[in-house]
Parts: sequence; structure tokens; C-alpha cells
Amino acid sequence: MTMRTRPRASPRASPCRQDFRVVVRIDSWEPTSVYPNGHFVRVLGRIRDLEGEIATILVENGISVVPFSEAQMGEMPVNTPESPWKVSPEEELKRRDLRKSHLVFSIDPKGCEDVDDTLSVRTLGNGSLELGVHIADVTHFVTPNSYTDIEARARATTYYLADRRYDMLPSILSADLCSLLGGVDRYAVSVLWELDKTSYEIKNVWYGRTIIRSAYKLFYEAAQELLDGNIRVIEDIPEFKDLDEKRRQAKLEELMWAIGKLTDIARHVRAQRDRCGALELEGVEVRVQLDEKKNIRDLLPKQPLEVHETVAECMILANHWVAKKIWESFPHQALLRQHPPPHQEFFSELRECAKAKGFSIDTRSNKTLADSLDKADDPSDPIVNRLLRAMATQAMSNAQYFSTGSCAEEEFLHYGLALDKYTHFTSPIRRYSDIIVHRLLMAAILKDKKLDVKEQLPSNKDLEELCRHINNRNRAAQHSQKQSTELFQCMYFKDRDPNTEERCTSDGVIYSIRTNGVLVFVPRFGIKGAAYLRNKDGLVISCGPDTHLEWKPGSLQRFQNKITSTTTEGDSVTFHLFDHVTVRVTVQASRCHSDTIRLEIISNKPYMIANTELSHQSPLLLKSEIVKEVTRSVEEAQLAQEVQGNTLQEEYREYCQTKGRSLYALLEEIRDLALLDVSNNYGM
Repeated sequence: MTMRTRPRASPRASPCRQDFRVVVRIDSWEPTSVYPNGHFVRVLGRIRDLEGEIATILVENGISVVPFSEAQMGEMPVNTPESPWKVSPEEELKRRDLRKSHLVFSIDPKGCEDVDDTLSVRTLGNGSLELGVHIADVTHFVTPNSYTDIEARARATTYYLADRRYDMLPSILSADLCSLLGGVDRYAVSVLWELDKTSYEIKNVWYGRTIIRSAYKLFYEAAQELLDGNIRVIEDIPEFKDLDEKRRQAKLEELMWAIGKLTDIARHVRAQRDRCGALELEGVEVRVQLDEKKNIRDLLPKQPLEVHETVAECMILANHWVAKKIWESFPHQALLRQHPPPHQEFFSELRECAKAKGFSIDTRSNKTLADSLDKADDPSDPIVNRLLRAMATQAMSNAQYFSTGSCAEEEFLHYGLALDKYTHFTSPIRRYSDIIVHRLLMAAILKDKKLDVKEQLPSNKDLEELCRHINNRNRAAQHSQKQSTELFQCMYFKDRDPNTEERCTSDGVIYSIRTNGVLVFVPRFGIKGAAYLRNKDGLVISCGPDTHLEWKPGSLQRFQNKITSTTTEGDSVTFHLFDHVTVRVTVQASRCHSDTIRLEIISNKPYMIANTELSHQSPLLLKSEIVKEVTRSVEEAQLAQEVQGNTLQEEYREYCQTKGRSLYALLEEIRDLALLDVSNNYGM
């Protein structure tokens, strides 16, 4: 467990360890004492220091970020200027070569290094279209029960925090040989569909190992500009820079046709799922922007683009067809992903909130829910629909991995995507589930060819145990990402005077009524939180001059869709669901826990913001640049505290069990490894 150090915890504790987060081991707890007995393990870092807080998040979620071992790195292929990696002649004979026949390209966020997936579309000789999804062939490099495989299985996923990531696989794979970068040969596992040229109906599908050479590594914004017909963006696409005008024009037309055709196909695929009840739910992804002095300048919610939907639909289509394939071949031991229907009682708040705005939400099925959410649109306030979709998201059950031998076929359904069978196939660089699915797909292809399956597949029992582990690690990844986002939100607002700092005042929307306050969503920063209408002294909100609020003696009265604050003087103010109010954002410091965002309503009127404020903001930094800037600022802070750091190291040597990494941490890792079956019988 992690805690803030307290001098009274040990008679030998030194004041220099105050204000640091440490790991302690609880050894016993006497029934006659209010304090447990334990011992100090190691220091994580200074409280409210970025690296110390990140280390705390990792420990609290059981995430190990130790470097890959020599044994694991010894299994890695070599790719250096002196010894560059090349496609082997043996693989050329085994694989379908798409390097000359297909225009393959990727569309990812700016700065993305682990490119799992690429796309292609072309016209066949018979007039039909061919859609291709090409996924990094990780299983070629990661063999079952190898040291790398065991480590990837233990990590189960790549952990993405607000400003960094911790890879599931060594970087030689994740950022190089398994990353489908532009202009280089790569091994892939492809799904190719033959489509009718007008209706886009699927006529045939092919699965297999391929060799590809991606022509373009596009980022989302550039792809969207090309989709919209803005050709000026090619100045930002490196692959166009050294071409003469004639070749540039020809390649530009070819690429724009491909992006446009992919988008048309994706719209058709999405429409099919919509007819079956696919849900469009709401989530807010916040990006961190730093200024030239390495301070957090802004928190910006991610802006949705149509190309996001295009790529997502192609990936969903591939996942769906691979799920059907591996289930047909191995009906009792396929790894799929299910999303069970939510309990109806979880929708009660959604229904009541929608009713307050005059909308009716039918939650009897995913189809009726999707249709209802589409109709629940307030033209004067688009935030209403976003909040209703967010409430629908909150009511959902979590999607989970499972083995098909552990439940009936009718339970395979993915409720949110409106698909009868679904799995994860498209991200094997960052998800261990996809590695298993790749192995199952390769085994299914061999089975179709009447060949022996070389790898012994996991039994239903082994696969179910693995699914529980992956589901657990996914929850840890989601929780750590949420915590890191909240950490950056607090860092953005800390040490600011909320009365004078413009960033601390913003528009908020009330989306839930509580007994002593309301829940507010701040769209500008993607923040949700409670705003209390009664404070600790028992005073309630009162509407003062200029609609600004103040605290006075009085009482609160809660109704279904509103709450009224009435003072002893008889003045009252009422807050309704979906009212826009002005909120003040501050940071609530804690002695023992992480800082938290605090919201305070200061006016019952919307916050009026200048329309030009957002238009003058500088562009977002690349993710890799954010990492460099944050790291540099941390290094400068460490240099400024060099003397204190030396003293801390002396204390650390005195109290930790071993030099360097603690013995306790080592034993915990051994215990976790002991729970994993790494025998040859596991056979993945």
C-alpha cells in the first residue's frame, strides 16, 4: 500500500521523509490498537511532484514498469544500420505479397509510434471493390511461452497515461519491426473482403499472413483535410515532399480516392449496425498542452472527426469477422469479447433527466435506446445530448473477454456494437488478447487447409483463467489512465488564485440533482464533479446582486428535476437539470490522498466567454513532445532539490530491505508469476 509518511509511524523516522509518498507493508494489526504494524519498503517520490504521483498511481494499480530483462531482449530480432532487418525468403514463399499490388496506408494520432493497423481499398479486375485491414503480425516475433510472451501475458496491455505510455512489448517490436511504418516492409495478418462496387455487400472474405509496405503514415487531421478536399495539407505529409508536380498530383488523386471510398464503405457498415441498434456513446478524452516554460497551459477535449469513425468501423468489421472465424473453427475455446445488456434500473436517472427536457428514452433494447438518444436533441443546447449519452454510458455494463466454452451462444452478444460475435484482433502490439486471437486465427486457417495445428491451443479452462487476468489488467489500465488525467487537471489549476485567474472560471451544466447539491459537467475541460449548495457550516447558497451567489443561513428542498435553496430571510434560488451556471474550479489539497478538483457555483447564469479565446490558442503539442517537456521540467526540479535528495537517499538506504529494488517488490513479482501457468501444456 502507499501512504504519506508520518514521523510518528516509527521512532527512527526522520523529518526529511515528510511530504514523500512511500510504500509500506502491513505485517499485523493488533485488536487492541487503532494503528497497524508494518515496515517501510521504498520511497516513491515527493508529494505533488509529477514523477512521484505517477509512481503512486502505478503502485496503487499494481502496474509493473520495470525494464525488459536480458533474457527477453535476447529473443528480439536485430534491426540496426549495420545489420538491417529484411523479409526472409522463407516468409516470402509463405505469405501473400501485397507490396506492389495494394495502396496501404495508416491513419493514427500525431506522434503515434506503435502503428498496429493499416488500410487499403482497390478496384478488382471483375469490377468489385476490395477492402483490406492489415494488422501487425506480432505472433511471428513472439512465440508461445517464450520469455517475451510470458512478460506480455503478465502485463496484458500497454498502459496509456495522460502524458506517457508503458509498453507491453519491447520497443524494437512495438515501435519498430511490428509497427506498420511508412515506406518499409512489414509482416502483417490481413483480412480482405470482396465487396459489391455499388451496394458494398460482402461477397467473399480472405484471411492470411501477408507482406505489406505502407505508403503513407497519415495523422487524423491530415486525412480529414483530404477527405474534405483541402489539398494544401499535403505540405504536412512527408511522403509528398520530394515528388515532382506530375507524380504528386497522381498520387494525391489516388490517396484522396482511397480515403473517400473507405469513408463511403464505413458509412455503409455503420448504417447496418445502426439498424441493429448500435449505440453512439459519449466519452471525453483530454489532452495536455504545455507552454514554452513547460507549465501546463491548457486541457483540451479531443475533437471528433469523421475519419475517426472511418478507421473505427473498419477495425470493428475486422474484429467481427475474425470473431466469427475463430468461433466456427474452435467453438469451445475461442477468445471473444462480450458486452452484456445493462440492468434496466441503471437507466432510471437517464430516463428522468431526459423527461425533464421533454424527451422520452426507451431502454427496452439497444435499438430503441439508440433511436431515443438520436431524437433527444435540443437545437439550442447540444450539450444536452452529450450528457444524455454520457449517462447512457454510465449505465452500461463493462465489456469483458471470455472463452466461448464458458457460456451459451446467446450470451456472446456485444450490446453496444449490436454484433452477435466480437473480439479484439486489431491491436496485438498493445493488447495480449489480440495475440491470442491471432494464434487462434492462424490455427483456424491451418485447420481449413486440413493441416495439423502446430501450436497446442489453450483449453476452455485455461483460456477462461487468462481472460480473468486480462480483464483485471484492463481495469487497472483504465483506472490508472483516469487517475493520471485527474492528476494533470489538478496540476493545471493548482497554485492559481481562483478569484483572479481566468482559467479557474468556466461554464458548467447541471446533469444530476443530489440532496445537498448538484453534479456539474464543465465542457471546456471535460471535468465532472459535485458542487455543494450547503457548506460545512450549514449555510446555503443565496442569490446576491448581479446573480452572484453567497452563503447564508437557510434550507434546501430537493425535487425530482430541480433543487431550491431558501434563506431564513425568504430569498430563494432554484437550479434545474441542464441549467448552465458559472463555476469556479479549484484544487482541494489532501494531507494523505491525491489532490482533487473542487467545483463551486458562483453564479446561476451561464459564464460568458469571448468567442475569440479558443481561436487564438496555439496548436497542440505532439504526444512525444509533451513527454520530453514534462521529463525536462522534472529533471530541473530534481536538480533544484539535490541536497534534499541526497539526504533522502541516506534514509532510503537505512530503512529499505535491499539495495535498489526492494525485496518485497521482488517477492510480489514472484508470487504473481507463480499464478501464471507457463508450462508447455498452456500452448499459446
